[in-house]
Amino acid sequence: MALHALRSDGAYDVVGLLTTVRQEDGRVGMHGVSRDLIARQAALGLPLTIVEVPAGASNVVYEQCVAAALAPIQAAGVRTIAFGDLFLADIRAYRAQFMERLGFVPIFPVWGRDTRSFIDDFIALGFQAIVVAVDPVRLDPGFAGRVIDPPFVADLPADVDPCGENGEFHSFVFDGPGFSVPVSYKVADRRFDDGLCYRRITAA
Repeated sequence: MALHALRSDGAYDVVGLLTTVRQEDGRVGMHGVSRDLIARQAALGLPLTIVEVPAGASNVVYEQCVAAALAPIQAAGVRTIAFGDLFLADIRAYRAQFMERLGFVPIFPVWGRDTRSFIDDFIALGFQAIVVAVDPVRLDPGFAGRVIDPPFVADLPADVDPCGENGEFHSFVFDGPGFSVPVSYKVADRRFDDGLCYRRITAA
């Protein structure tokens, strides 16, 4: 949605995507999505930079890994980095301070959007996502593996953010505006790890 907002605005020329994965298993932290699926998600038609970070890394190590990955991007003339945060002010402040130290201008194209209307817009625009991880303390594990659609939103408890912005759930977008083709996947096993319930997905 942040990328869609940037492209719709037209004020920026988006030249690449960036994400981090755990060095040990090549999966996105908290989501558990493998790097091969992330690469397929880059069917959005943009170059993808994957930053490997050791599991459990300190902020210092994390920042060193990200800084090293951003150095050639900065050398190529990129000066602005966008994030998809919606309302967590402490996380926004951290990202902004970190990027500014590296000489980048951080922007937040969807910041402050009402999350209920935001998820409704997400669905109405034709984006499709599957829930890949759930915090079982905040949400029933049965939500893991469900596709985000109107029935999913209607079934969420009142105290759960409809975008999972407080960490209640994490998702993988597999189709929508900007995708040249949907990402084909298969739903695999359900497992509990590090306090989260994961519904693994694999490339189909």
